Amino acid sequence: MFRGSYVALVTPFKNGKFDENSFSELIEWHISQGTHGIVPCGTTGESATLDFDEHYRVIEVAVKVANGRMPVVAGTGANSTDEAILITKKAKELGADGALIVAPYYNKPTQEGLYRHYKVIAESVDIPILLYNVPGRTALNMLPSTVARLAEIKNIVGVKEATGDMKQASELIRLCGDSFLVLSGDDFTTLPLYALGGCGSISVTANIVPGQMADMCNALAKGDIDAARKIHFKLEPLNAAMFIETNPIPVKTALALMGKVEEEFRLPLCEMAEANKTKLTATLRATGLIK
Repeated sequence: MFRGSYVALVTPFKNGKFDENSFSELIEWHISQGTHGIVPCGTTGESATLDFDEHYRVIEVAVKVANGRMPVVAGTGANSTDEAILITKKAKELGADGALIVAPYYNKPTQEGLYRHYKVIAESVDIPILLYNVPGRTALNMLPSTVARLAEIKNIVGVKEATGDMKQASELIRLCGDSFLVLSGDDFTTLPLYALGGCGSISVTANIVPGQMADMCNALAKGDIDAARKIHFKLEPLNAAMFIETNPIPVKTALALMGKVEEEFRLPLCEMAEANKTKLTATLRATGLIK
């Protein structure tokens, strides 16, 4: 579990509400394309704009539609430890297979504070936990030494590493050992991270090319580096395009252009600038995703 191509799934909206039909269709598509698991209510799922009831409903629908055919790792992080415990407990109750818990944002705790935050959550909820280190969003970096301390806690099983720093990733894997799961949180780093001992990706790009991302992870797991490199280079224009503007604006716009979801966001996110949308559209055409 928690290996291969996991998709950081978007949350479709329609007329201001969670679009359950489009969301369910996306999950069925991912299953048919070979995606190894789904991660609802992460950054790409606009979790920061969901109220509690919506957050729980997104997890509930994901679990129901997946129906045991792929793992569901629910985003349950918060900048309040008590709130993160509350959401994580609910995710377990709803049937999630694991929880992805982002480092507390805005508070900027010390490394000791980070350790205590995750330790208390892990002791409060008996569910497999993936840490999530994304300094660009949280304004702090969870150091490899802190992750290594947390890796000693039984139900903290891995980390989504989104620093893009391969030196840090190398130190992380060296300290934590092969049994601790390290997944890429930045699509560009999936291939090099596997070489260091990583085991998968929680991907933005997988939202639009799930089959290709799954194929690359499958090739890497088998040690077929040549096949994986070919897919990696093919995906690079898409990986770059997904960050023309703040994630998830480009990926959700791409899915709308592909006819998968409505082009609708929750403020303070909004539609792409026209110049950037033109660039995104050109990339999608060049890669054969739209005509």
